[in-house]
Amino acid sequence: MTRHEALDDFVENKVFDDIDVGDTATLQKTLTADDIALFAAVSGDLNPTHTDPEYAAESEIGRKVAHSMWAGTLVSNLLGNELPGAGTVYRSQDMIFLGHVGVGDTVEVSVTAKEKLPGENTVIFACRCVNQAGQEIFDGTATVYAPTEKIRRPRSEMPTVQVTRHDVYGELLEQCEALDAVVTAVAHPCDVSSLKGPIEAAEAGLIVPILVGPEAKIRAAADKAELDLSGYRIDDAPHSHAAAARAVEVVRGGEAEMLMKGSLHTDELMSAVVARETGLRTGRRLSHCFVMDVPTYHKVLVITDAAINIYPKLLDKVDIIKNAAELFHAFGIAEPKVAILSAVETVNPNIESTLEAAALCKMADRGQISGAILDGPLAFDNAISAEAAKTKHIDSPVSGDVDILLVPDLESGNMLAKQLSFLANAEAAGIVLGARVPIILTSRADSVRARMASCAVAAIYAHAIRAGEITT
Repeated sequence: MTRHEALDDFVENKVFDDIDVGDTATLQKTLTADDIALFAAVSGDLNPTHTDPEYAAESEIGRKVAHSMWAGTLVSNLLGNELPGAGTVYRSQDMIFLGHVGVGDTVEVSVTAKEKLPGENTVIFACRCVNQAGQEIFDGTATVYAPTEKIRRPRSEMPTVQVTRHDVYGELLEQCEALDAVVTAVAHPCDVSSLKGPIEAAEAGLIVPILVGPEAKIRAAADKAELDLSGYRIDDAPHSHAAAARAVEVVRGGEAEMLMKGSLHTDELMSAVVARETGLRTGRRLSHCFVMDVPTYHKVLVITDAAINIYPKLLDKVDIIKNAAELFHAFGIAEPKVAILSAVETVNPNIESTLEAAALCKMADRGQISGAILDGPLAFDNAISAEAAKTKHIDSPVSGDVDILLVPDLESGNMLAKQLSFLANAEAAGIVLGARVPIILTSRADSVRARMASCAVAAIYAHAIRAGEITT
């Protein structure tokens, strides 16, 4: 360790008596988009001159002062960390902002001791900021109480903050803007949560709901939620089992292109869906997809299957992969990347999921599974992180950019999805595939945004079926 590095490990202030008029500290920093987002988040300042580049570009005020307030915070940085340093207390500041700071600009901020007031341990600093072209951004003064006690202590580590920029669900909803609303049979929407979901989706132009269930209960829920049901079709059915059967019948008859779960148990709805003579089964096994918006991941992430197939066998997993891959085809992604998860990334005869992963990859090599790029077995870290895979010398076309996580069984998938939701602030939209039509599964714990996303995902898939891009 060099002497310079050793000094950098400590903060040391300059007390009032040691400060001379003319003492100066400077700081250079380049403005990034993350800086703007963090400034808005911490300060609560959502002024569009800071947060909306288009508005700032069109606004005369925006062109002149956008982000200059961020540059002003660097004065506090210098005074608190460098001169005088630890123990400094702000009294006042007087700044005039003269120029614009944009993303990518590098500014140099300086504070210079201008005047000392001995009776008050007060120092007035001249403050100045210029950009990389030498243009002045601000000029003024800051008045502080300087510390009187010498402080030298280890430097604290800067906290790590991650800024999330992608909006997975926003992108899905945007994709639906050019699509017609899809007629949807909603089975037993008899409480506020299960009724608000389809009505909100209808108001957003995603679906045209047919409400199937006991009409009195549906209207009572509407009254409680202050929802206007005029203009919506209601098919009366005496109870939840009848509502599920009737909703499936509406779909079989071609009156609806999607099915949506209301306030009945998933098993009740799926029993009607898989009924041999009257259901919606195809030659493919049904499976569930959690369409996840994970703040720490850079794109949509699907976990399958975490709700339908408890212990899927090898050929079941083939269908589960095909169902999920077709969902991405509907999104416009020709070859989604599938990570076949296990506890380890090597084939182990004692861990069945690793053997099945190897078999699935070989099946893909020989064309038995197409329309996706498969790799496995992969542990979760190696699937999500290219760096983790590199550390273990795994050369994978999937690692770090995975679209679909194929889990070994329902238990592990359900736990994974809920861990992401409750520990990583992820949101989970739900859809069942492999039937004649997409089936929207929502939970009363879902946010409005997640319910909307479930409808959007299903609508995109239904339009792909309608266009012949997916055959059921």
